[in-house]
Amino acid sequence: MKITAYEALCNLGNNIETIYHKAINGDISCFDNLEGYINEGIVRAGLIKTDLPIIYEKDYNLRCNKLLLKNCELLKDNIQDIGKKYSKDKIGVIIATTNSGVEEFEKSENSKHFELGNPALFLKSYFRLSGFYATVSTACSSGLKAFSSARDLLNNNICDAIIIGCVDSLAKVPIYGFNSLEVLSDKPSVPFSKNRCGMNIGEGCAIFIAENDSSNGIKILGIGESSDIYHLTTPDPQAKEAINAINSALNEAGLKPEDIDYINAHATGTIANDIMESGAIYKVFNDKTPVSSTKPLTGHCLGAAAGIETALCCKLLDSFDGRLYPHIFDKNYDKSLPKMNLVELGKKYQKCNVCMCNSFGFGGTNAIMIMGKNYE
Repeated sequence: MKITAYEALCNLGNNIETIYHKAINGDISCFDNLEGYINEGIVRAGLIKTDLPIIYEKDYNLRCNKLLLKNCELLKDNIQDIGKKYSKDKIGVIIATTNSGVEEFEKSENSKHFELGNPALFLKSYFRLSGFYATVSTACSSGLKAFSSARDLLNNNICDAIIIGCVDSLAKVPIYGFNSLEVLSDKPSVPFSKNRCGMNIGEGCAIFIAENDSSNGIKILGIGESSDIYHLTTPDPQAKEAINAINSALNEAGLKPEDIDYINAHATGTIANDIMESGAIYKVFNDKTPVSSTKPLTGHCLGAAAGIETALCCKLLDSFDGRLYPHIFDKNYDKSLPKMNLVELGKKYQKCNVCMCNSFGFGGTNAIMIMGKNYE
């Protein structure tokens, strides 16, 4: 499976080119302090600030769908190309989301708005497709799980091409939930720091076109999945199943740990994730492979997080100039954690042909994806 086109929207910008340049330079300024989401408190959040298209159909009039449509407009030519290349019943749609239109439902009371399948059905209807469509919602691993589903559909000839979307907009329900867990921060998130203070929420959207029949694009080399069966909201600190997911992805890709040039960490900035993920990375890669989190730049975009991070990895592979995404934190590394090779701002690296993206969700759902370009 290859990613033959991709785009993204988040607080850093309205297209992947702008997002890439801000991310590679470690820009953590694109956040707002919001009131009204939690009682008597401030939420530091990454907002998308751009004009969005109008959706007239009331059942589909959701911010998530407007974000998807805005992103699809950036890939208009690519979507038209697959429409000419493949029949409409062989082009699938898979959307990763955790919120859909739960925020709008509070006012509209339209039951269609809180259906998780709404964004997938919207895109299928908008492009007048007649093939497979589905929504994947496995908490914060949703984005990579959507890629796993797409791979299976392509490999089994159910689809010839798939539009993969990852989207979530800000909503009170998840923000209240994270606040109740005491993992939200009104200060910049600093994953792996001894001064970590929690996560910053963001909203985002990423769109990909995936095909098997293409000589161009970013190749998905391996995907690994596992489940902790440990706790509803806390990952297993021993990281057993996270390690299994990493090894599964490496095995499918036919790669060794030393073949990975860069790891985009899940790294939410919480104690539980830092313990688990640093342990998993160290046990497989030691402290050799460059690692960073882009969530201090974008916020944690929930169902869109892995999509934004995958788009960032794709752009890094396409545009590598010696720099990797820096790990922006206060440089007070928590020495109780295993040592990691965190990427420094401005440091030059020799190559970046293979990236690994980590994604971990509530319920112990783990997903790892390895992608490459010019890796032979």
